Amino acid sequence: MEDRPLARDVIARQRVSRLFSLGDRANPASWAPAIIISEDDPELPISMSPLSFRRDNSDFPSKLTMFTRADICYPFDGLDAWEANEGLILPPSLEESDSGSFGTGLNLLPVSWQSLHHDNTLSDESLEPSVVVLTDAPQLANNRGKLVQALDVVRRRFPTSLIWTPGISGPDNCHLLSWLGVDLFDLSRSRNASAAGIILSQSGPREPEVTLGENADIDTQINHWVSALSDLRQSIRTGTLRESVEKCIVSSPRSVERLRVHDALMSGNTANAGLSSTVEGKRRLRCNSPISRDDPLIQDWRARVSETHVPPSHQADILLLLPCSATKPYRLSPSHHRFMKNISSNRIHQVMVTAPLGLVPRELEDLWPAAHYDIPVTGDWDEDEIAIITRMVSRIVERVGYKQVINHSGLEFCIDGINVRDTRNGETAGSQNSLSKLHEASMDIPLSLDLEDVKQSEERLRTMESRSRFIHGTDKWLEGTVVSGRPPILTISKSGDQLARWNPRDGRFAFSKKSLPIIDESGKFPKAHLIENHDWIGDIFPTNIENFEGDIRVGDEMLVYQDGTLVGSARAAAPVWEWPKGPGRLARTRHRL
Repeated sequence: MEDRPLARDVIARQRVSRLFSLGDRANPASWAPAIIISEDDPELPISMSPLSFRRDNSDFPSKLTMFTRADICYPFDGLDAWEANEGLILPPSLEESDSGSFGTGLNLLPVSWQSLHHDNTLSDESLEPSVVVLTDAPQLANNRGKLVQALDVVRRRFPTSLIWTPGISGPDNCHLLSWLGVDLFDLSRSRNASAAGIILSQSGPREPEVTLGENADIDTQINHWVSALSDLRQSIRTGTLRESVEKCIVSSPRSVERLRVHDALMSGNTANAGLSSTVEGKRRLRCNSPISRDDPLIQDWRARVSETHVPPSHQADILLLLPCSATKPYRLSPSHHRFMKNISSNRIHQVMVTAPLGLVPRELEDLWPAAHYDIPVTGDWDEDEIAIITRMVSRIVERVGYKQVINHSGLEFCIDGINVRDTRNGETAGSQNSLSKLHEASMDIPLSLDLEDVKQSEERLRTMESRSRFIHGTDKWLEGTVVSGRPPILTISKSGDQLARWNPRDGRFAFSKKSLPIIDESGKFPKAHLIENHDWIGDIFPTNIENFEGDIRVGDEMLVYQDGTLVGSARAAAPVWEWPKGPGRLARTRHRL
């Protein structure tokens, strides 16, 4: 029988976790994340378990076979079986050793820590398995950091594949494993728990509650899987998986360790982290535990604000530190209405002090995640939060070169060589006395520095330039433009032609068709190159793209080329680690020239 690949499409993405539809895109037979069943398991619904697995130990190396349980391979006219050889699996501690016997397979590909280090055939670009099995997952799970590292390598090398880590999954850690890039689970731990009289639940292993007639049979274990898998799929759909992960890992120190290792790895190279530049709808970033501070999205924000962000050019002399608010964006809150009424000069750079983001400049408050985060408010700062904010303030003052700092935040700052004027002195930010001091400082300090207000038209343009530098890494396309309209929605035009609109609800620039040749000149926007002579009709898929350029985040504006000519634009639907071969839609078409 022909070894046919699995038909899959991506329904939803969050970072490196994906929700797949399996089979006919118009009428999927199943979905993943999913469970693979073995001969020792009861039958499960196809919607929950589209695949089964058998391991034959009668020969060496062991023979592995995976069976489809529905018509999920094109042209959807029957069941399929994929065979593979397991190879010789050495302990992860012997990573320097080369056994010379690696796993082999076409649509089912076994890999191990050793093969990832020594099997040169894995670099063959034509190798695109439907399922990758990390055969030594249980051993890697017992070695600090190695499971996280192996999954990072596998998902980037095989972005089209579903990943299975046999023997280590359960309702208690499937959210975390999905967050690390795993798509397929099994019932091994649940079977063991049942034999031991333990219920493996979403909150961890526990004894059955006899007063309620509970038992630990396999049906009970599967009921907990149904609940966990349903919650996992919904979390990916709604973009709340990080919150679910943080909630589920508290029962296991090892799970907390894995998340921290993963956060550190992704923060060290955010191109692999699957970050988004924008989000759709009312998605929130809920930072309800201290471990939320390690989220690569938050680490990325802090680094960019501290190390690269340049404020509007007319606001480079005076820094004003303000407290945050529960309302996002801050400008919509009653407290910030009062602050802004008492800021007498537009030459002052307003920056909000907040946790966990650290600092949020006023011109960036509409962006993701600044406009979308929630955090428990107690009115107290812990030492870690204070240390982070203090470092960020010191760094941005040093880098930008502010001459004066007005502190209305409530925290104490001492910056070498810079006069810091406290306008609260222990009082609340909204007291009449504090607001009077803020008003006075915002008048006196610009006068002392001989700084006059700039015209509203210039202020708007300089603000747009600052935003563009943060979002796109350039403001070159704004040269010679005029910003008009009624805030908060503004229009950017040049020589009478509209180039873009700024809508704070979207937190990004909406570029017009006429702007494309101009933004192309900046050389900073990601690019997608279509296959030569391809008739570009729909969106950007792996089947119509030849290659790409740039560090792509979900939501990024991209320029589309064909035969070296600019032919349009698109918005990225997949992060850079999935390009150019990731399954499903990679970008949504915006304009065609």
